[in-house]
Amino acid sequence: MSKQRVLTGITTTGTPHLGNYVGAIRPAIAASQDQNNQSFYFLADYHALIKCQDPEQVHQSTLEIAATWLALGLNTDNVVFYRQSDIHEIPELTWLLTCMTAKGLMNRAHAYKAAVDANRADGEDSDFGITMGLYSYPILMAADILMFNANKVPVGKDQVQHIEMARDIAQRFNHHYGEHFALPEAVVDDHVAVLQGLDGRKMSKSYGNTIPLFLTEKQLKKHINKIKTNLLEPGEPKDPDTSTVFQIWQAFATQDQTAEMRKAFEEGIAWGEAKKQLFELINGQIGDARERYNELLANPAQIEEELEKGAEKARAYSAPFIDKLRHAVGIRKIG
Repeated sequence: MSKQRVLTGITTTGTPHLGNYVGAIRPAIAASQDQNNQSFYFLADYHALIKCQDPEQVHQSTLEIAATWLALGLNTDNVVFYRQSDIHEIPELTWLLTCMTAKGLMNRAHAYKAAVDANRADGEDSDFGITMGLYSYPILMAADILMFNANKVPVGKDQVQHIEMARDIAQRFNHHYGEHFALPEAVVDDHVAVLQGLDGRKMSKSYGNTIPLFLTEKQLKKHINKIKTNLLEPGEPKDPDTSTVFQIWQAFATQDQTAEMRKAFEEGIAWGEAKKQLFELINGQIGDARERYNELLANPAQIEEELEKGAEKARAYSAPFIDKLRHAVGIRKIG
């Protein structure tokens, strides 16, 4: 039986944080060890351009995210790990798919609709500040997926619509030009943690409430001490289920450690002590990876070598496939 192809991308904007780690990176690296899967992991630097026009930030984020995956143990011998922009066939496939995509489908995309709603609420023209990058982003995402005929795409619930769009686009292309694309399925793991940030909202770069993954020990402790808590004194019982400190603890702890901390909350553990233990738990788990991460940042040529190796592996799939697709749509040599 052929292996299932699983594809995961991460946009190269910002510095990876604890939420990225528990929500996407950690489960993806674990899944890459499954011998029934053929795993593709990519740095989505074309996607980054949709919301970031700072060249240095895009470049630095690409470096940091690549170093993060490698430091956390991604085995590039077992997977295809590449930079999106190294696969020149992806933009070409994006155009082929664009020509088969209904405008009405793009009009229904959540990100576009949200931007339009925000403009109207502010009294602006509906399309004020909206680029074609934002509007047609789902087609580029479809090309990422369909280029490698991925069967499974692990995503958060907010991305399920994009996988459904990729299926719709693939079906329309297949109907018109013959069966070329597998129909991808979204994989939503309800057990993967969505971490709260320093202010209690979802941890997100857009909220500025993140805890970067590879801070120094001193900086990590400082960030954890900033986590918002209530005014309950030591000795007063605290509700773990409404606590950001406990929620982050749960994402890193074993079942036994979680049960012990829940009991400590019920017995009135001081917030300072709870945060101290949280720092020690996280620091103990990421300390070795932090050291490898800093070594990689100091030697970017090593990261580039891994990405070039991954691009070669990826293009072994993409180059012959785009030739087949070009032929299917009628772009062929004459005679």
